Amino acid sequence: MSEKKIIPIVDDAASNCAGSEPYALMVLGDSMEPEFAEGEIIIIEPDGLVKDGSYVIAWHNEEYIFRQVRIDGGKWYLQPLNGAYPTVEIPGLSAVKGVVIQKKKPGSRRSLKSYL
Repeated sequence: MSEKKIIPIVDDAASNCAGSEPYALMVLGDSMEPEFAEGEIIIIEPDGLVKDGSYVIAWHNEEYIFRQVRIDGGKWYLQPLNGAYPTVEIPGLSAVKGVVIQKKKPGSRRSLKSYL
């Protein structure tokens, strides 16, 4: 199985957008299946509200990853939806760089789904 990743974000490129301006990424891999399939486009809100169960882009182990935030016993975790990948603990919300607010399959008008 290939891990679900996103197209890498380069800090210089991200600095061209306003801090609160939403941006789009393409999902790669299978770590977030079945909810997010490879090739789908996700829309990220950098200043989005993070809560238990939110889908997020986070900075972990020197890379950006796409996971679901989970809170358990006062600790924060990044959890893949595919059980073949590990759940990792994060020190807090500072690792979260944006919240997924929508997804869409390219070329399909009816596939839009919101996560607000």
